[in-house]
Amino acid sequence: MLITLVAGARPNFMKIAPIIRAIEKSSSNGSILRYRLVHTGQHYDKNMSGQFFDQLQIPTPHANLEVGSGTQAEQTAGILIAFEKELISNKPDMVIVVGDVTSTMACTIAAKKLCIPVAHVEAGIRSWDITMPEEINRMVTDSIADWFYTTTEEAGTNLRNTGIKPEKIVFVGNTMIDTLYANLHRLIKPQIWDDVQLSSGEYLVATLHRPSNVDDPQRLIQLLSILRDNTNGKPIIFPIHPRTAKMLSGTSFKADNIHFLEPLGYLEFVYLVKNSKGVITDSGGITEETTVLGIPCITLRDSTERPETVAIGTNELIGTNPTALLPALEKLFKGNWKSGDIPPLWDGHTSDRIVKHLELLSK
Repeated sequence: MLITLVAGARPNFMKIAPIIRAIEKSSSNGSILRYRLVHTGQHYDKNMSGQFFDQLQIPTPHANLEVGSGTQAEQTAGILIAFEKELISNKPDMVIVVGDVTSTMACTIAAKKLCIPVAHVEAGIRSWDITMPEEINRMVTDSIADWFYTTTEEAGTNLRNTGIKPEKIVFVGNTMIDTLYANLHRLIKPQIWDDVQLSSGEYLVATLHRPSNVDDPQRLIQLLSILRDNTNGKPIIFPIHPRTAKMLSGTSFKADNIHFLEPLGYLEFVYLVKNSKGVITDSGGITEETTVLGIPCITLRDSTERPETVAIGTNELIGTNPTALLPALEKLFKGNWKSGDIPPLWDGHTSDRIVKHLELLSK
């Protein structure tokens, strides 16, 4: 059984790495599962993508479609055209897509048009915010995929409520957490640790990249000013997304305790998160990692597709009003943050369960 695994952008890489390892392990034990790794090139530069492949020990892709950047429509069209050619030249028995980036949706459409079955890893998660491109990607992908590997029971309920047959839904857990557990012993102390003389539990990590937070320079400066002035002078380590850096470059904002960095590798970033006092973010994936690591997380969004990180984990959703940071930071520094727990099946063995199911399908 030949499976085409799709990676498109950095959020995908942590999700495919353990699936690749599980397939390779299965193959070494006599399984007929084989895979072909296709990188769409939706994101590809050394800082944002290349070092993730190196650090997560992801093999060189069998094909890189080199679609590149562009508008949502341009990327979707480019991926559709390039991936269709890839599938015609190397037709698999199944395509596996992960997450919710543009490549996830476009590759699903291309495969289904060629009558190739598709399995979606991380299926069924919903923010219910249709203004988010990722939400559209999720909804379209799940409306036409054949198999649905879910991270939570709630995701399965979302799928059943749209008419997906229960036997097509497989609750497996979270492959991102597989990657987290597999690399905890390999974490790398970044240079900023010594440069700023950081101490465990005595600094914050911040990441912001969503349009609602960074596209308005005045709003971005208000957010950063609140962070600067209400964190007891603690260092704030801020690996800055290119989108955020672009918006900030035209301003005169200064803060001695906010340290802006180029995007970090996975092993360095998780090292910082694991040893921090707390995280301020608008990323969904980071809220999963903080939940497992037991680190307080403040999320600057009005909705989340990962409600389990709030209901069970250490995450709090505070909205996009910058002033909402004030009571959240006060709660954090008073030591009143909830302890949280780890959602079911977030145990580091999700990819093994996926491969076990794939082996059943291959018989």
